[in-house]
Amino acid sequence: MIMNRLIKECINEQGKKVYRMATYDIEVIAKSNGGLSPTIIYLHHNQDVTDDIRDIRFGARSPYSYIEDYDEFQTMLYNKEQKAINDLYDSISLRPKNMTATEQTLWSIGVLVLMSIPLLVAMLIFH
Repeated sequence: MIMNRLIKECINEQGKKVYRMATYDIEVIAKSNGGLSPTIIYLHHNQDVTDDIRDIRFGARSPYSYIEDYDEFQTMLYNKEQKAINDLYDSISLRPKNMTATEQTLWSIGVLVLMSIPLLVAMLIFH
């Protein structure tokens, strides 16, 4: 028997014992701890299930070999992880969010020019 809160044992249509994911109701949160990569936390009914997901993903046995619906679960998690990471980066980004793509590009170029002014002044003074 597999010991994990996120995996349940079922009987399929042929009467064979199989394993399936117990829930797809996982909330994914990305947090920044000051490093380069964010920390991702998985919650189910406000309970931390991060260790359960790590046990499934990084266990000695491939989850694809024994969990029937793992591919769908992994796809769902991947999409939620991407959304959580994008939300995190949007929350700490300096770019305005209410601009069109062209306006954001022009704003980025303006910021780059503004940031390069001290370098240009220093080059003129010390040249």
